[in-house]
Amino acid sequence: MTIREFKMPDVGEGLTEAEILKWYVQPGDTVTDGQVVCEVETAKAAVELPIPFDGVVHALLFEEGTTVDVGQVIISVQTGSGEAAEAPAQEIPAPAEAEEAAPAARQPVLVGYGVAESSTKRRPRKAPAPAVAAQNGTTAPAAAPAAPAAPVAPAVPAQPTGERPLAKPPVRKLAKDLGIDLASVVPTGDGGVVTREDVHAAAAAAIAPQAVPAAAAPAAAPAPAAEAVAVSAAPAADPSARETRIPVKGVRKVTAQAMVGSAFTAPHVTEFITFDVTRTMKLVQELKADPDLAGLRINPLLLIAKAVLVAIRRNPDVNASWDEAAQEIVLKHYVNLGIAAATPRGLIVPNIKDAHAKTLGELSESLSSLVATARDGKTSPADMQNGTITITNVGVFGVDTGTPILNPGESAILAVGAIKLQPWVHKGKVKPRQVTTLALSFDHRLIDGELGSKFLADIAAVLEHPRRLITWS
Repeated sequence: MTIREFKMPDVGEGLTEAEILKWYVQPGDTVTDGQVVCEVETAKAAVELPIPFDGVVHALLFEEGTTVDVGQVIISVQTGSGEAAEAPAQEIPAPAEAEEAAPAARQPVLVGYGVAESSTKRRPRKAPAPAVAAQNGTTAPAAAPAAPAAPVAPAVPAQPTGERPLAKPPVRKLAKDLGIDLASVVPTGDGGVVTREDVHAAAAAAIAPQAVPAAAAPAAAPAPAAEAVAVSAAPAADPSARETRIPVKGVRKVTAQAMVGSAFTAPHVTEFITFDVTRTMKLVQELKADPDLAGLRINPLLLIAKAVLVAIRRNPDVNASWDEAAQEIVLKHYVNLGIAAATPRGLIVPNIKDAHAKTLGELSESLSSLVATARDGKTSPADMQNGTITITNVGVFGVDTGTPILNPGESAILAVGAIKLQPWVHKGKVKPRQVTTLALSFDHRLIDGELGSKFLADIAAVLEHPRRLITWS
């Protein structure tokens, strides 16, 4: 029998970590070459991972929700001939742990516990304080009557000195966030496993002494026993009750880094235009009833996207990128049209490849597919690469417009505001008309004010008189 290990691959380009979202197999399950064993979220998308060999699952080395570095072993599989495993085998210890265990036999490691922890030696577990009052640095006189004590956790066997505390990855992360050394926590879980409750209890105990003012009593005159117990037994504030911390990782982490880099690299300029889109809204309704477009999703965003493509054809220099290394402007003779999508995992910007070459029906199909894939969290890294210009539709949230930040590597981004019925001068009279505001942010290294203004005005002109979708094409 051979134990083969499957490591977290780089499923994108140069990614360094991924979060395990879901396991599709469990220890003892039979797997075949190419079978999907888990789903992971990278900095760009959710991706399913297939196992590259046959066998029986030996151990899952990380739990769902754990962020794992590329190159770390995430699952081990029994392969080849030999006695079949009737029960899941225990996790293989990391090399550093194996050295510490020799020559004595090591206790079994909890499956899902992880193998890539630091090899730094842990200090021995501290013994629990003998009394509540002692935790506050106050010792009660021996003759004082015993006061009611706070409930004490049942005694559990302590880990052997120098042994690594047993805890699942989420519990380890909680301890790290709260600044608690797991070696100092008294475990109450089965088999001496540290639980989340144990970590919170340790955090509360660490905060309690700080609640007693240093000048509360002179050093030479200790407080009476009853008072000391009353102070220490007071409920300590839970540090997590007033604040919630959300780890920034995956899509949100990369989006944040990209937006900061874009905002402080490309000199942004934003221009606005407000205009009447009543005719475009009427055309949307007519196209919905067109039998040639039956089954396609027809909405204002589709015609806005088409208007952007027409305006790019009239102003091709806006479709470019800046090559910092070569100090060159790179004109693109194709349009990969990005559509900003808000998903449960954060903002992503997949793009429609070669959007300039698509008919209205093909563009509709591409938009629908892009949105559905993004909502399902299945957008691939390739779908988000090599965009040239982006549309972000903030109007769906009822927002008039905004000043969007450029998607890195692109020349411009168009924010589409809410379309609202407003009083508007039409043919010399004030009438209720459908009105919207567009905002165009662009890189001033690539696009000067004149070019940016012409481009934005052309988009508005097409949407104000949509027959230009034909006459300007």
